[in-house]
Amino acid sequence: MELPELRRGVEAARAVAAELGLQADGMVVINNSDRVVLRLVPCDVVARVAPQRHLADLEFEVGVACRLTDVGAPVAELEPRVEPRVYVRDAFAISFWTYYEPVGSQIAAADYAEVLMRHHAALRRIDLDAPHFTDRVAGALREVDDRKRSPELPDSDRQFLSSTLRGLSAAISTENADDQLLHGEPHPGNLLHTRRGPLFVDLATCCRGPIEFDLAHAPEEVGKLYAGCDHELVHRCRALNWAMFSAWRWRRDDQLPGRSHWRVEGLNRVRVALDRCGPG
Repeated sequence: MELPELRRGVEAARAVAAELGLQADGMVVINNSDRVVLRLVPCDVVARVAPQRHLADLEFEVGVACRLTDVGAPVAELEPRVEPRVYVRDAFAISFWTYYEPVGSQIAAADYAEVLMRHHAALRRIDLDAPHFTDRVAGALREVDDRKRSPELPDSDRQFLSSTLRGLSAAISTENADDQLLHGEPHPGNLLHTRRGPLFVDLATCCRGPIEFDLAHAPEEVGKLYAGCDHELVHRCRALNWAMFSAWRWRRDDQLPGRSHWRVEGLNRVRVALDRCGPG
């Protein structure tokens, strides 16, 4: 969020927290992009704040969290002192989550693979109406194919991203029949190292697809330790994920920090990932 919107979002979160009896004398920004993640102190609660146009996404995330918590999935839980729902205040949607004190050491690849396998097992135990990964690809294609949405994307890169997104999406969905519910983006930034063990956050990306789609977001060593995965499919999914990432960075209203760098770097990562896929 830009600074004026960020200030309004912080005040909205503070106001709702006060109404719910959560003492929020201070706010620490944990992450800021198109939505913001705040740590409220001294109550030690995490608030996820987004413009109200993202209300459906936050409600979906809360629903996923409730279902996964019920089956013991390794996920961050909603704040137990308030009703588990999304609150709306001053054109912002706000959800409240448990704060976990981070543990300093890095999560080992074996532990990463183990927690992702447990998470996938938990996802197989819940019933949820979630989009297919190809729906997310279609969303990225809308940004790439519409010059009004991505006016600064050079024509050659536009054609490259469009053909890559279409080709890989079709190939992956045709080759694989073992779709299941996935986290959607289980990269290291969405895996907390806590005293309770590793816990996944950012559950709004939940979708259906092959487990390799999730593994493509994790460090490569994790895929090598995940039993039964198709390593060639992981390579194709990694290229697809970088293509989607690049598409989002060229959106006119993208707010990822360092966007200019990632516009160039994202395209480079797509090309490197495609080279690893081999012929076809």
